[in-house]
Amino acid sequence: MDTSRLVQERVHKYYWEHDYNCTTTTLLILAEYFGIRIEPQAYDAALGMHGAGEYGAQCGLVEGGLMFLGIAGRKIGIADDAIINACRDFAEEFEDRFGSLLCRILRPEGFRPENPPHICEDLTCRAIRFDIEFFSGIIARSEHNKSMA
Repeated sequence: MDTSRLVQERVHKYYWEHDYNCTTTTLLILAEYFGIRIEPQAYDAALGMHGAGEYGAQCGLVEGGLMFLGIAGRKIGIADDAIINACRDFAEEFEDRFGSLLCRILRPEGFRPENPPHICEDLTCRAIRFDIEFFSGIIARSEHNKSMA
């Protein structure tokens, strides 16, 4: 299955069948794609991260990506300083690509009861495809650096 189709199918399943938020959905898909086991406590921590509990602060798509970068980076042996730099680069590139890191900008309609459910499904798919591209580069550089050592 190609990446776009995998992402689209998983996002739809996690949103509509499980009602997971964007942070949890991001973590689940990235963990599956990259074969990284994530401890259950990380999913517990992601529970209210969708715009800081629907407040409209940092987008859960950003938070899920940053969480995954830290978890995966440590599991594959990337140095902490390199993970921190990659998080900064991720945030900068995400903002360049999508226009903001803030949920209230990316989802200007907010979290009103009259909004259709899972209004961010398309954005979620695009963001997770971006994550996969970004993290693939990080992993490739890490593997290259290890082979050079």
